[in-house]
Amino acid sequence: MGLLDSEPGSVLNVVSTALNDTVEFYRWTWSITDKRVENWPLMQSPWPTLCISTFYLLFVWLGPKWMKDREPFQMRLVLIIYNFGMVLLNLFIFRELFMGSYNAGYSYICQSVDYSDNVHEVRIAAALWWYFVSKGVEYLDTVFFILRKKNNQVSFLHVYHHCTMFTLWWIGIKWVAGGQAFFGAQLNSFIHVIMYSYYGLTAFGPWIQKYLWWKRYLTMLQLVQFHVTIGHTALSLYTDCPFPKWMHWALIAYAISFIFLFLNFYVRTYKEPKKAKAGKTAVNGISANGVSKSEKQLVIENGKKQKNGKAKGE
Repeated sequence: MGLLDSEPGSVLNVVSTALNDTVEFYRWTWSITDKRVENWPLMQSPWPTLCISTFYLLFVWLGPKWMKDREPFQMRLVLIIYNFGMVLLNLFIFRELFMGSYNAGYSYICQSVDYSDNVHEVRIAAALWWYFVSKGVEYLDTVFFILRKKNNQVSFLHVYHHCTMFTLWWIGIKWVAGGQAFFGAQLNSFIHVIMYSYYGLTAFGPWIQKYLWWKRYLTMLQLVQFHVTIGHTALSLYTDCPFPKWMHWALIAYAISFIFLFLNFYVRTYKEPKKAKAGKTAVNGISANGVSKSEKQLVIENGKKQKNGKAKGE
């Protein structure tokens, strides 16, 4: 005779207790949220953020199907405006976090969250909210790739990075809009100023792209960022900083996942093309040094080779 047959009351009591504990824990977590941000846009409930992220994933899935028989959109002006707009937004976030934390006397080693209405603390909270919003705006990176039929750019790393950053930062703003949270956002916004500057310049076309030799160093800079983040978080744990420990451990695990994914991207993008160069081969219109060539450029080059060959009597 099983447990359900012998002691149905006991099983129901266990289930009821578990449900009550879950409900109580849920109520407790909402009782310790940051009251300063509860009426700010998108912060009353997680559902708007989750819906936006869900629509993003649906577009990643359905967008390429919709574009399959359509011509890619030409979006040079849109991309220039968007990328340099993101430069200004991230520059604003970096400045606000830097000035707010400086004026509030923040420590880069250990800083607890101050939930008061101190003008500097509210400034930091507002800057972090803008940082969260910027991660939602960055969904447009993927939208533009798909509309331009650059589906090879929409990798697992790309989607994982964009979707998790926007979704998880809602938790950060809701509970810890200040304290240790300022450091990662400040560092990341600074790197995004450089990154979107690069993207904005590339949008001007091939005439400037030959001068943008520093793309690989952006990936290296991002890898450095993740290591610095892990070091900063580990130091906080070592000093027993009064900041939610589970967030520290979650951040370390999250940063490690990015290190593996970005290292894989770096090797595939910059190491493997070097091997191809050693064999003097090019695959699918990609030259040995990893610079893309359009079909038109390849036709022109082949035509020049044939013309030169005839001139030499071949």
